[in-house]
Amino acid sequence: MNKLKTQRNEGGKAFQNSDGDGKPTPSALEARFAKARHQLNPRRQRLIRAILDSADETCFLSSREIAKRFHVDATTVLRTTQVLGYGSFSEFAADLRQHFVSRITPYTALKAATQEKRSVADHIDHSLDKAIDNLNVLKSDLDRQRVIELAKLIKRSRHVLVVGLDFASSLSYYLAYGLLALGFDAEAPIGSSGNLQYKVEVLTSKDVLVAISFGQCLRDTVESVLRARKQGVPTFGITDSNTSPIARYCDAHLITPVVSPSFLNSYVAPMAAISAIHVACAHIDPKRSLNRLRPTDREYASGHRWYREPKGFNGDLP
Repeated sequence: MNKLKTQRNEGGKAFQNSDGDGKPTPSALEARFAKARHQLNPRRQRLIRAILDSADETCFLSSREIAKRFHVDATTVLRTTQVLGYGSFSEFAADLRQHFVSRITPYTALKAATQEKRSVADHIDHSLDKAIDNLNVLKSDLDRQRVIELAKLIKRSRHVLVVGLDFASSLSYYLAYGLLALGFDAEAPIGSSGNLQYKVEVLTSKDVLVAISFGQCLRDTVESVLRARKQGVPTFGITDSNTSPIARYCDAHLITPVVSPSFLNSYVAPMAAISAIHVACAHIDPKRSLNRLRPTDREYASGHRWYREPKGFNGDLP
């Protein structure tokens, strides 16, 4: 693991940054550009910088559309991406979208969306279209074997700590709840940074920490991974890029796209990925899963758990 410098936030709590200077971790595209810059003439360097600077608009354009926007030949665009090490423009476009997602803020996302000439219904359709795109990417690219390996790790672990904070807390709760239903000792802690730290400190090599965070990744989530690794705890990440801090510091990880035209990430694909994890956990040992769920069968069949309309009830509350 790289040595990380520490710095302090306004509250005085020490935290670590992946590059040690408080700057965001370079995206995969930025890293390629930095590495290949000496192979690009000044004109092509300016082209890449312009594409990156306007990623909110260029990340969804074709090579021809980018060429038209910056008054160059489409061949120039393709050859420039090849110098960066991309085998196809689609690979470059994927990293460009990831760069955009990792740098965008809720304000800039909404501002960009409001500048588009769309009706409210059009914005809704656009959001749904991107959610479907994310699901299609997940279905195409999901590493099934890695999902199975995670399920096996969960099965042999004493305790599963799922760390997903802020907006991602909905994902951590969903993952932990599903695992609990299958009889695994899982939890998604909430509350302060201190509470999370205490939860991590009691973990051992017999447990597993699953971290969920996207883009630049939340500090507390990354710190939990680093602390767990130092204690010899197996770690697994769910994130949106192979270059994110979660991907770089966890023992293994899954990639799920969160691209959205909205001011928040789209969690359609991460939810689907977590559902796949639940399915894998249920089916690696179906006998165990059935034994765990059998007592709930009677509960589901009875009327005690579900709302039932009282006889003669007209909808008026007392």
